[in-house]
Amino acid sequence: MKIGIIPENLVERLALALGLVPAPAFEAWFSFMLAWAIMAGTKLGIFEALATGPLTEAEVADRCGTDRRATGKLLNALVGAGCVNVKDGRYELASAARRCLLASSPDSWRDQTLLHYLEWHWWDHCEEYVRTGRPLRVHDQMTDDEWGVYQRGMRSGIEMLARWVARRLPMPRAATEMLDIGGSHGHWSVALCRRHPRLRSTVLDLPQAILHAAPILAREGMGDRVIHRAGDALTDDLGADDYDLVFLSAVVHHFDEDTNQGLMRRIARALRPGGIVAVWEPLRQDIANDVRQIGGLLDLFFGIFSKAGTWSSGEIANWQRSAGLVPLRPIRMWMGPDMALHVARKPG
Repeated sequence: MKIGIIPENLVERLALALGLVPAPAFEAWFSFMLAWAIMAGTKLGIFEALATGPLTEAEVADRCGTDRRATGKLLNALVGAGCVNVKDGRYELASAARRCLLASSPDSWRDQTLLHYLEWHWWDHCEEYVRTGRPLRVHDQMTDDEWGVYQRGMRSGIEMLARWVARRLPMPRAATEMLDIGGSHGHWSVALCRRHPRLRSTVLDLPQAILHAAPILAREGMGDRVIHRAGDALTDDLGADDYDLVFLSAVVHHFDEDTNQGLMRRIARALRPGGIVAVWEPLRQDIANDVRQIGGLLDLFFGIFSKAGTWSSGEIANWQRSAGLVPLRPIRMWMGPDMALHVARKPG
């Protein structure tokens, strides 16, 4: 998948194919306008106002407490973005927006979209990061309110991914104990425990993350099958032969090579014989092959706000192998080749 200029007629297709359109300049100019219009529609409640049916711009403005004329301009921008349709002067939600931008949608991305306001500020550090190599390390700087936005955003929009991982993960037979490192909201654990009724999970995360993640997990209704444990996976004792599964989602891109190798050795010690570690991560792009747009952007983004960036499947397998584990073939989504599930088994 790629974000870019989409021609709407034959002349535009020809102009784009012949290189007559300055595509990078257009993408830099209009992509941030598009993003902000969708973010504003979410934050101001435009999409929620249209959830029950078509409305005029005046009715939308009245429900949202916004200026009528300016609301009309935002609505028309959202029509152009494909989020809203208009007919006979009345606006209604497009099906794509209804599926992902309403708070009540089963796979809602609403909180993820609101998180983009915070991420926008992190991108201000891009040039400084490239000049100096020094990241923001946002986990050390976020305020209490920002931690709440971050936790709700990280939970948002992952239902389909969590169900896919739960189906594809080669769970050890008779597994009962799971450690979810950096799992905050706990939904990865919830999906796995729902699929495997005998499984229980402990979600290990920083205290400031759990403060805002605990109410999110409580709404899942898992009782004592999925619980939080406050701590730091880099310094806490993870135990020995205690877990059938150790799961890490979007964690290792925060750490450098040596830190990840050390963490994997401690995970291997914590696993029971025959147990597995599963690492769900975006992939580092290989310049010898094809650098994909989203994968390349994610590597830069994680470098800016954290400590390292994305890693390749080979690098992750090497950490697992050096810890005495046996890596399996990476499991990739056919519709998301920039992500992969890296599983390794402890012998015995």
